[in-house]
Amino acid sequence: MFAVASAVLFFLAFLINAADIATNDVFSSVNVMLLGLTALALHLAGAGGWARTRTSRRR
Repeated sequence: MFAVASAVLFFLAFLINAADIATNDVFSSVNVMLLGLTALALHLAGAGGWARTRTSRRR
């Protein structure tokens, strides 16, 4: 889930930078890219993954 969010944030940062869109300081391309890197780091750390439960039918 965090990997998809980081891909979207990287794409938005690219669009802001490529189109030279004037935004305020909060939504600059560098800040959006840093949010994407944070989401990518959370994904690589294992946060937000599917819960894996072990069910055993053997008795």
